[in-house]
Amino acid sequence: MNTEGRWVDDLLAAIDRKDHVAFTEFLLPDACFRFGNTTTIRGRPAIAAAVSAFFLALNTLRHRIEDRWMLPDVAIVTGTVTYIRHDGSSLEVPFANVLKFQLAGIHEYLIFVDNSALFAV
Repeated sequence: MNTEGRWVDDLLAAIDRKDHVAFTEFLLPDACFRFGNTTTIRGRPAIAAAVSAFFLALNTLRHRIEDRWMLPDVAIVTGTVTYIRHDGSSLEVPFANVLKFQLAGIHEYLIFVDNSALFAV
């Protein structure tokens, strides 16, 4: 990882492609991942399974970065994410991601988003 931040664009592009394999390659093997108010998931295989299931529940998603702050061991990214459901309807909400990393990859990935309306009945 570097403090220039180009890898953040590649990370979000992998998510927008719904490519859980490419996504998890950014993570250290023992990484922690928390999405919104869900329980923290530990370890690359468990994170891959959870992210893959989430991707299957959506038709597409798209992140638009509005700002980013790159520090030596933390990246903070804010923007808007648009979720497209399988029925064609969409939800657009703001997000903030906090990515704590070491040279070899992300060891803590925190997503702050309120997507509670995404699967509301």
